Amino acid sequence: MIQKICFALIFASFFSLAGTVRVYSQGTPQRAVDELKKQAPKVYIDCGFCDIDYIKEHINFINYVRDRKEADAHVLITKQSTGSGGDEFTLTFLGREKFSEINAVLNFFAGQMDTEHMIRTNLVKTLKMGLAPYVAKTPMRDRLILDFKDEVEPTAVEDDWDLWVFNLSTNSFVEGQRSTESISISGNLSANRVTPRSKLRLGLAASYSEDKFDIEDAAVTSTSDSQSFSGLYVKSLNDHWSLGGFLTCASSTYSNIGFAVHPTPAVEYNVFPYADSTRRQLRCLYRIGYSFVKYREETIYDKTKENLLFEGLIVTLELKEPWGTISSSLEGTHYFFDFSKNRLVLSGEVSVNIAKGLSLDVLGSYSRIQDQLSLPKAGASYEEILLMRKELVTDFRYDVSIGLSYTFGSIYSNVVNPRFGNGY
Repeated sequence: MIQKICFALIFASFFSLAGTVRVYSQGTPQRAVDELKKQAPKVYIDCGFCDIDYIKEHINFINYVRDRKEADAHVLITKQSTGSGGDEFTLTFLGREKFSEINAVLNFFAGQMDTEHMIRTNLVKTLKMGLAPYVAKTPMRDRLILDFKDEVEPTAVEDDWDLWVFNLSTNSFVEGQRSTESISISGNLSANRVTPRSKLRLGLAASYSEDKFDIEDAAVTSTSDSQSFSGLYVKSLNDHWSLGGFLTCASSTYSNIGFAVHPTPAVEYNVFPYADSTRRQLRCLYRIGYSFVKYREETIYDKTKENLLFEGLIVTLELKEPWGTISSSLEGTHYFFDFSKNRLVLSGEVSVNIAKGLSLDVLGSYSRIQDQLSLPKAGASYEEILLMRKELVTDFRYDVSIGLSYTFGSIYSNVVNPRFGNGY
């Protein structure tokens, strides 16, 4: 059944006045290009809302760094709402060290009806103009004309961290009054290494929550906790195929899991070349795996532990076009010991520019659930049901969000007035 699903689902030239930036070196050996790239400016992009992958794809004549202290140029990108409902984007270029005398501020305006594609195209265009003076002070200036023709590996430069990126986060919450008290603590640690040829992601997570209630003379305490490890390794085979696998270990009071481990090999095919991934993807991922599960309580199937084989298929479509954006996926999984123990999940997000100033936004997901093997035989208490401490029996789950937005009036007001903020 899953295999049938798989088969069934299967910048223009710009800078018209300023020109674009390109390094032109037809016939130049890749090794020479890589050596040249090592001397390119190191740039730190300081932007919390930008599509960094799109920027990296279209501006490949600089070296991107994650620490502003290591940068030759710090680019701060901010935006403010305009009187017409659009946005004014400000790009502040701050030179450092030998580039300290090169500073500039460039702006561009996005109208209320501009699409995401139009905005990020203008952002890249403005970035290129602002970065040109920095590139001109390096040996790359000898090859600067209009565009960058050479294919340069993102890993061409030396890196003390060998491309590893680490993230550590923690969160705590305490709330209380005379008769109730709530406490929650969570933490996450991740380590990622991404290159054009492979991807490695590792993550640890843990959480604990506790609620106390004083009801008349009775005291009720409810707790929940979870711990998990997740690992992913992917090897790039060519422009369309990837091979890798997942490894997951977990423990959860909510899901009645004492300990579970799931090693899962996988293969993926992308109908479009991966080089187009920031604009369009149609990926078909097949995985087959093994699960060892030890339950906290005996399940409704009289099990305290199990060894299971399963397979799954997920088809994902992602498009970013001038007309709007679309992202959808269809996933099916089942256990081999009983094909009736399966799950089907359909999810999607669509934003369509219907007409001038009018857009439709739809988000939603639907799950058909037939594989709740871990449900405890004893069921859930009244408190656990109200506090959602344990998973409950169900054969479906859904969520939907639909909205229309329409803007009209003047499209020529580019005035920015931030007084009193944007809330009134």
